[in-house]
Amino acid sequence: MANTASAIKRVRQEAKRRARNRAVKARMRTFVRDAQSAIEAGNMAQASEAVRNAVSEIDKAAKKGVIHPNNAARRKSRLMQRLNNIAPTA
Repeated sequence: MANTASAIKRVRQEAKRRARNRAVKARMRTFVRDAQSAIEAGNMAQASEAVRNAVSEIDKAAKKGVIHPNNAARRKSRLMQRLNNIAPTA
C-alpha cells in the first residue's frame, strides 16, 4: 500500500489512466472485429466502410498512446490486406 501522499495520488492517477486506456482499447477492438466480420461476409461496400472506421479508431488509440505507433501501423496494414484480398473475388 502507498505510504506517502504523492504515492497515493499516483495510485489514483494510474487507476484513471488504466480505465481510460481500457475503454479506448476495447472500442478499437470492437471496430476491428466489426471490420473483420464485414470482410468475411464479402460485402465490399460495407467492408470498406467498416475498415475505414476501424483505421480511424486505431489511429485515435495510437495518438492517445494506448498502443504503439508501429502496432497501429501493423494492425492497419493487416486490415487493408484482408480488404484488398476480397476485392478481386467480389
